Amino acid sequence: MELSSSSTTTGLLIINVFLLFLFTSATVNSGSNLPKCDINLLEFPLNLEYFEAEYFLFGSMGRGLDSIRPDLTGGGPPPIGAKKANLSSLINDIITQFAYQEVGHLRAIKKMVKGFPRPLLNLSSESFAKVMNDAFGIPLSPPFDPYANDINYLISCYVIPYVGLTGYVGANPKLQSPLSRKLVAGLLGVESGQDAVIRTLLYERAKEKVTPYEMTLAEFTDKISGLRNKLGKNGVKDEGLVVSIDEGAEKKIKGNVLAGDEDSLAYGRTPREILRIVYGSGAEDVPGGFYPNGADGAIAKGYLKRRR
Repeated sequence: MELSSSSTTTGLLIINVFLLFLFTSATVNSGSNLPKCDINLLEFPLNLEYFEAEYFLFGSMGRGLDSIRPDLTGGGPPPIGAKKANLSSLINDIITQFAYQEVGHLRAIKKMVKGFPRPLLNLSSESFAKVMNDAFGIPLSPPFDPYANDINYLISCYVIPYVGLTGYVGANPKLQSPLSRKLVAGLLGVESGQDAVIRTLLYERAKEKVTPYEMTLAEFTDKISGLRNKLGKNGVKDEGLVVSIDEGAEKKIKGNVLAGDEDSLAYGRTPREILRIVYGSGAEDVPGGFYPNGADGAIAKGYLKRRR
């Protein structure tokens, strides 16, 4: 039986559409198909992922991305003051797991968007000591050393990773592409798990005093959360390990191993709020703190340009 010319044309059209679908599916991860808004929101978290990767790698192994995965650094400068922490075998094992997870996060984001080179990071003891001084409103004596022991290192891990988590929560509803949302959901799942592990390890010893200071571990987390709320300038989006009954889950408990709003949903932050916190300046256009030269990417650079 002979096919009509119209049938032949329809068949060719179907084949061409199918081939176009296959080609699009094969190249969709290049990032070129993503909306510009998504690209900007996906590259911004690299600033925090670089921080976490380097801090966890150095803390557990004494070496960073330049040794483990130099291809992911983009040629950016090595971090200032990062070093091996004095950790027990258990905590060292956990932090090593976190470190390799962060390497994977960097790779996953860079598969989707081009990104940018590692920004200059100040991971020195002095940088963390300043955060603690600001949190308590007085200079701690002796200065806080994040690399000294398990507890100090876990407290220091409480400082930044949670901020990245809130960034993913804040970004997700603004993403347009299902691929972007899928990536962020995957990143958020692991980041939330890391935060839960850190908070649980700290909560176990919440009532203990942090040597050689007179403050308990719970007080440290409360002060750090208070500082982040203050710097973020957008209400309460942070809670310590022990809260008042009115702030606890369903207003029935003081223990707060996981932070959440009145419905126990994770808090979200905007890039602007995150920059105010990680710079330690309370201003998204005034770099400093852990990012001496500022963060990178279109969003962060946009705020810095306004300053100039």
